[in-house]
Amino acid sequence: MGWNEWDQAKADAAARRTPMRLDQVPGGPADADLVVHQDDLGAVGHEAFALHGRLQKQADIAGAGIDGQGAGSTMQAAAALKASGFALGGELETTVSVWTSQVKAVLQACAHISNHLDYSKKAHAADDEAIAASLRNRDGSAVPVSRLTEYFT
Repeated sequence: MGWNEWDQAKADAAARRTPMRLDQVPGGPADADLVVHQDDLGAVGHEAFALHGRLQKQADIAGAGIDGQGAGSTMQAAAALKASGFALGGELETTVSVWTSQVKAVLQACAHISNHLDYSKKAHAADDEAIAASLRNRDGSAVPVSRLTEYFT
């Protein structure tokens, strides 16, 4: 890219400048390109929480059919196969170990997503309220976006 092309790209970007918009404050442009909907964040966070609960109950092959020593039915089968001299017993133990590790990683990811989106939902709402409270005219009305953009040019 030549110097003239770079100058033209900067000028084009400056001409397309999008005004600032607060999600919760009236008076923002309807066509803003960056919008956070708290309902969307909450819905995705809830789905991650629900998936976590289902995975925790249904994907635990190591704990299914647990005996008095704390071994699940799959690990009991692996021990029985090993005791009978079958190589499959060791492989089955490895499979359960890898499966359990991967399920724990997915559970941790679901919990992280759920917690992060719950936090983000609350933080964005609090940020919007704080910004809206600080950007008021003397009569208490919201400062219109047209006035806000005066400070960014």
